[in-house]
Amino acid sequence: MIDPTPAAAPNSSGPAIEGIDLVKAFGGVVALGGASFSAYPGEVHALVGENGAGKSTLIKLLGGRLRPDSGVVKYYGQPVQLHSPQDTRRLGAATVFQELTQFPGMTIAENLLIGREPRGALGLIDRRRMTAEAAAILAGMGLHDIDPGELVEDVSLAQRQIVEIVRAVLAEPKILFLDEPTSSLVEREVEWLFGMVRKLRAEGTSVIFTSHRWREVISIADRITVFRNAREVGTFTTISEDDAVSLMAGRKVSAIYPTLPPKPAGDAALAVEGLSGNGLTDISLTLGKGEILGVGGLAGHGHRELFFTLFGALKPSAGRILVSGKPVRLRSPRDAIHAGPGIALVPEDRKTEGLLLPMSVKINLTLSVLRRISWLGLIRGRDEQARTRAMAESLDVRPPDPGRIVGTLSGGNQQKVLIGRWLLAESGILLFYDVTRGVDVATKHEIYALINRLANEGRSILLYSSDAEELAHLAHRVLVLREGRIAAELHPPMTSEAIVSSAVRDADAA
Repeated sequence: MIDPTPAAAPNSSGPAIEGIDLVKAFGGVVALGGASFSAYPGEVHALVGENGAGKSTLIKLLGGRLRPDSGVVKYYGQPVQLHSPQDTRRLGAATVFQELTQFPGMTIAENLLIGREPRGALGLIDRRRMTAEAAAILAGMGLHDIDPGELVEDVSLAQRQIVEIVRAVLAEPKILFLDEPTSSLVEREVEWLFGMVRKLRAEGTSVIFTSHRWREVISIADRITVFRNAREVGTFTTISEDDAVSLMAGRKVSAIYPTLPPKPAGDAALAVEGLSGNGLTDISLTLGKGEILGVGGLAGHGHRELFFTLFGALKPSAGRILVSGKPVRLRSPRDAIHAGPGIALVPEDRKTEGLLLPMSVKINLTLSVLRRISWLGLIRGRDEQARTRAMAESLDVRPPDPGRIVGTLSGGNQQKVLIGRWLLAESGILLFYDVTRGVDVATKHEIYALINRLANEGRSILLYSSDAEELAHLAHRVLVLREGRIAAELHPPMTSEAIVSSAVRDADAA
């Protein structure tokens, strides 16, 4: 049973940060409807809830990115008017938002030290010294595998996320907001982050943290506040995952991982032979029809390169790719989309690599089928409307309005739209790259069930996840990559520990 009594506040002179009856609406959509929240010095306070429940809006209001329509924000007991994140920085707060705020045309060092660049005698930026200082900062935090001289656009999403966290920690904040900081990180990187959080907590920093990974929440949080429908519905020191999910969803959600469908015996839908280039070395694999083949391992070891090569976005230097037993040349994503039953990619960063955020759900869904719904270069409006509404309803996109701007949807609903694009195209080979990243627990369950349904329909799925537990439960077998090579192939019964172990030990020992 859920304890309806709110958790007692930590023993402290008062909250470090407080929001009282905060309201924020965008047009007719209420993003926060009178929510209240407080966090204390030396406390890690987790916010949990479905996408669109109000967590990120609350952080943006407390962090100065948005202004409330009504309600009060207090820092250390004093009401404040926040007009920008600069105001909160002056009050000793720092924020790591879901949307990364880095400059893609600049190096990691430039992004890390922006506003505090070392300068020479003439006042010019000393770039050599800046790179050395950034390297020392990263090394001092135990980050030895990030090159400060790399352009930020050329490194993995996980490394960009880590740089964002480091930049916030450098400000020595007394209040730190972390909005889904682990969504693109694997377990080793999460352990690094939580080490930093524990250090900050011991120094008296108040850390407000959101995550959709329950085991992370219970491992680091002193208190947990559950949000549903733009309001907080309870604050707890301890609560079970089942009870938390029921509070988040307003209903009982069945077992998190559905039963894996039987692995079919049959021909390979996709085969790779000796694939090399772009950080890959001699990759060979087969993906059967109706199979869910997992791909795991530590971030930065070739997973992204493998998926983008199979989608034609990167060109290999050696090896060949076969679709339905026939060799294909994938010189572009267009070639992949039209190869055999069709190869589709759902990338890790849906906001920059998958969706056109200012455009409607309808336009985003039909990008891959424009020829099918057009005649003489003109789109058949009724056909387009019927197809997109049916897809939105079948995937339970909320609201199921094809005319809605996709950038206004929650993260989980955006992900459904991106998946729906390729279901409309009837693609037979689906490359799902961290498809549940930044998605709430209830929506994750919907995506898990969808993956099973697609496999039962005979579609072939190559599934990468930064969450080893997902792979252990969702895949028929798992390939573990290490330094661009296949280090191990695991078969049921699989555990997340076995996947992580295979990733960190030498490939020769796998």
